[in-house]
Amino acid sequence: MSDERLASFVASERDRACPFDPSRDLLRLREEDRTPRLPVVHPVRGAIEAVVLTGYGDVRAAFAEERLVTGDGIDPALPRTLFNHPGFLPAYSGPEHLRLRRMLTGAFTVRRTEQLRPAIEQLVAGHLDAMAARGPVVDLVEALALPVPSLVICELLDVPYAARAMFQRCSQVIMDGSADAGQLVAASAELNAAMAEIVARNRATPGDGLLGELVREHGTELTDDELVGFGTTLLVGGHETTATMLALSALALLRNPEQAAVLRDDPAAAGPAVEELLRYLAVPAPLLRTAVADVEVRGHRIAAGEHVLLSPLTANRDPALVPERPDTLDLRRRPVAQLSFGFGVHQCLGQQLARLELRIALPALLRRFPTLRLAVPEAEIRFRQGSTVYGVEALPVSW
Repeated sequence: MSDERLASFVASERDRACPFDPSRDLLRLREEDRTPRLPVVHPVRGAIEAVVLTGYGDVRAAFAEERLVTGDGIDPALPRTLFNHPGFLPAYSGPEHLRLRRMLTGAFTVRRTEQLRPAIEQLVAGHLDAMAARGPVVDLVEALALPVPSLVICELLDVPYAARAMFQRCSQVIMDGSADAGQLVAASAELNAAMAEIVARNRATPGDGLLGELVREHGTELTDDELVGFGTTLLVGGHETTATMLALSALALLRNPEQAAVLRDDPAAAGPAVEELLRYLAVPAPLLRTAVADVEVRGHRIAAGEHVLLSPLTANRDPALVPERPDTLDLRRRPVAQLSFGFGVHQCLGQQLARLELRIALPALLRRFPTLRLAVPEAEIRFRQGSTVYGVEALPVSW
């Protein structure tokens, strides 16, 4: 890792021989007793140096360290993007972050998300029916992995489903770690403009979705800009990571037929299986953090102003977390405190919704198509390199 690399890519770099495993460079960093500082490229900040933490204890402690922030408010000196917009929760820390997050937390509890189960089950069944009608070869990303989370988050936010193509296009640019500042600004502006219309509609007549609920319960506490930021953040985050996780999980299971059989044949296996897939795949790359004061994280000294990258990918494979066969996918494994959703005050707000979608969609897919297999040689599958969300571009399957 001597050359400059994309900041979004460094902490989630995969091994060239296996698309699921951490790169040898990352594993070497985890084994070394030092605090590595590597040159990386950030799409807005440009060339910077970042501390890279890779061990489980170090990553968990850094997630919990309140002086390592993903943002300290909206920075007027930086371009207006999704990541630098009022209402984007990771852009805040301390009391302001707590003020905004508390308004959203109630909508994403286990109990509230469980109420969506019948609708999600119906969505999944409908898309599996459509797959069967279109087969025997389909792109699983296009047929199931992308539309189901997209429809769920559109329903949750009361966003017209006709806008799906636009927000998927914009979110792909926003989540592409190789996009430059101009592309980020343009995609964010288009997405914000569409969300502003939805916010205005809910201001005038609050609807049944989450934005309408926020207007009814917290309308006087929130600006329109903050509501736009809430909406775009949830829209992008609510479908992008779950869609890539669905497709990548399917690929991992197709490469491990014995594990696929566990999830297909045992209804009780879904919960532990999803936790193991989350641990093993570690799809999202966390946002860059910056120290707002001198801090020491388990012996790693980080000076005020230094940038920090965390690697859940290597942390989740650390023998300190998983002593037995940490690099093996084992759906019977007892769930561990994996870090794919982060940890601490910035832990992923929508994690329970993502879990529910995965627990419903993956077993249903395997039961509906018990002979599911790749429709192309594995070497032809293209992976998203440099994206802040690791996954496949397409996944052709047949049965």
